[in-house]
Amino acid sequence: MQSTIVMINLFGAIALLLFGLSLVKDGVSRAFGARLRTGLATGTKRGWRAFLSGFVATVALQSSTATALMVSSFVERRMVKQRLAQIVLLGANIGTAVTAWIVSTGIEWLSPLLILSGTVLYRGKHSGRQGGGTALIGIGLMLLSLHLLGLATEPMRASPALAAFIGLLDGAWLVALIFSAVLAFVSSSSLAIVVLILSLASTGILSPGLIVVLVLGANLGGAIPPFVATLNGPPAARRVTLGNLIVRTCGCLIALPLAGIGADLLGRLPLPPEKLPVDAHLIFNILLAIAAWPFARSLSILMMRMVPDQPERENAPKFLDDHELSTPVVALTSATREVLGVGDLIERMLILASDSFRTNDMAPLRQIPGLEHSVDSLQQEVKIYLSKLGRKGLDDENGRRSIVIVDYAINLEHIGDIIEKGLLDQVTKKITLGLKFSDAGFQELQTLFDMTIDNLRIAQTIFVTRDIDLARKLMEVKVEVRNLEKQSAERHFQRLRDGHADSLQTSSLHLDMLRDLKRINAHIVSVAHPIMDASGLLRESRLKTLGV
Repeated sequence: MQSTIVMINLFGAIALLLFGLSLVKDGVSRAFGARLRTGLATGTKRGWRAFLSGFVATVALQSSTATALMVSSFVERRMVKQRLAQIVLLGANIGTAVTAWIVSTGIEWLSPLLILSGTVLYRGKHSGRQGGGTALIGIGLMLLSLHLLGLATEPMRASPALAAFIGLLDGAWLVALIFSAVLAFVSSSSLAIVVLILSLASTGILSPGLIVVLVLGANLGGAIPPFVATLNGPPAARRVTLGNLIVRTCGCLIALPLAGIGADLLGRLPLPPEKLPVDAHLIFNILLAIAAWPFARSLSILMMRMVPDQPERENAPKFLDDHELSTPVVALTSATREVLGVGDLIERMLILASDSFRTNDMAPLRQIPGLEHSVDSLQQEVKIYLSKLGRKGLDDENGRRSIVIVDYAINLEHIGDIIEKGLLDQVTKKITLGLKFSDAGFQELQTLFDMTIDNLRIAQTIFVTRDIDLARKLMEVKVEVRNLEKQSAERHFQRLRDGHADSLQTSSLHLDMLRDLKRINAHIVSVAHPIMDASGLLRESRLKTLGV
């Protein structure tokens, strides 16, 4: 019964430590996420700046995994070079080690004060203060967990079963390394395992050599979660995390036979013996950074060979990054950029249809189905991305912006359907059957094509700038398109009455194209509705009030 209570207390303390780490990560991301990402992206132009950027980001986030995933996304977008990304992660590894060293300095007494201060800040209305409060609460819980870990491991001094298990590990260092690595992988935190080793070491049941081996295992296991997280990602991201895993694996395998010698050397230094785990953790990562830095370029070349580039899919999202979801403003900006790309695909489809209509060339039309597939895929990705963002909770302004982005993406997808299922078939019919419009009818349709493309470009600008004057202009254009469609239909019927042979042959085709271009313009104009509505310039009904 006593051993069960000890294990519950131990696992509960570890769970509290992991929960505190997650709160620090979430809080810092919420309060400073955009600045951290910007600093990490802009601070990686040179080797030393890249190293310091990784160090600072990891100390702030309390997670080298989070730093690894962020820098991987930057490499994917070609904002950071592969070689410098490896140096960033060397700094991140030292950042984790420094964090472990700081929390082991006996400042557990600060825990109540940090939790109290964090709670006060969290009750504020500003999201930055709430994020800072969450981070302070997380740090307070981490320090509290250290105290609980010490209490939980105290009874283990007299445990015969634990002594026997430790004896087995002490006689099989490779098994001990793997055991510690598995714990770090399962917990997704090398810091948590190093702190656990620190607590066990304080009981005196671990030999110095075994302590060093277990610390090496924690370092190895800490490199696995980011690698696993990018397995299904693009090659550029996988290269970064795989390179970091290889560096740590090589470092651990080289250091493993020297663990006993290293423990003896550390014991001769004027360092507290009870702090051996965090001292070994820090010194190992410093030595690893010194040894691996000169080989960063060679490692990046090796990663290029091991993980070659794949042909880039046209319908793959270019700006949607799940790591930005913790910062709604940044995530919404990325979603906006992605939807603008969808609008560019729609413009390309319209131009291709217009060119084929004008030149009677089938070649441009063959590109439209592939482009429409990309439009469908991208708008679906945007909707899924923003639904994830919504689960994290948005304020009113960001919530409205998210709805506007989704609505515009859906309207663009509807336009793509109209082009593929309507205009594509109609222009194909015109070309394959050799149909010829009357000069007037052809010019009317071409004018409407050109106007539609211009309106889409205006809509793209409105979507980004939210300019009310442009929105009003686009709403007025809707009336102009409706009048143009009506006048063209009336002129077409007049030509039919006059007996024009060309108009007789293309009658249904002319009217179908007018209808579809009008529908496309209606979807384009919808981007102006939220702006006009928010300004009180949009009436709910266009019906005139009838007098009694």
